[in-house]
Amino acid sequence: MVTVALCFITYIAFNLFVFLVYWWDKEAARNGAWRIRESMLLSLALIGGSLGAISAQRLLRHKTRKEPFRSILISIVILQIGLVASLAIMPDWPMQLVEALQTLSQKAGP
Repeated sequence: MVTVALCFITYIAFNLFVFLVYWWDKEAARNGAWRIRESMLLSLALIGGSLGAISAQRLLRHKTRKEPFRSILISIVILQIGLVASLAIMPDWPMQLVEALQTLSQKAGP
């Protein structure tokens, strides 16, 4: 139970961090200051900060019309929803995948 709570707190903290990064970039855009690369913003969303990224995009109205940024961010969210749904339906599949890959690598030896 503690592990689940710690994971949840870490997830929320990371998404808050991502939200603040988007806010920082929005302020930089307003002030003509140094900006954060779009690839960095999308990478933060990809590694788990999509909730913070989408929230910042909506609440701050940041990068809402910029293509392909918008489409890539939506694709990341869809990918993550699919991953969470598949883990909810089949919680064993990551371990089965690892075992299958290990078996393949052993068969492909020298």
